[in-house]
Amino acid sequence: MDEREARASLKDLGERLAKARGTLPRRPPPGGGASAQNALAFGLRIGVELVVAVVVSVGIGWAIDAWLGTKPAAMVVMFFLGVAAGMWNVYRAVAGMGMRVGARGGKAGVRGDDEDED
Repeated sequence: MDEREARASLKDLGERLAKARGTLPRRPPPGGGASAQNALAFGLRIGVELVVAVVVSVGIGWAIDAWLGTKPAAMVVMFFLGVAAGMWNVYRAVAGMGMRVGARGGKAGVRGDDEDED
């Protein structure tokens, strides 16, 4: 096998590899890239919203109990209200995925009824 045959063989192999790679579906790079970071950020946002709603409401309940002298009553009621508020925030965040910030309906980039007409 001389040098010309080797180059022709390598060129043919390169063409066949390029053709084979073109038919395979594209996979994301290992590690996930930006989409994994976005998912992690969204998950952390959901967790923080839920915890903060409960902590703030329990704090308000504790303050009401200290002010009125009704030790556990207001704190227990506010705990359940905080859990409900946190779950409502989670629902709104999940239901609003893909929507513009502050939009009431429609997908991102789609003109909705909530915009002013010119």
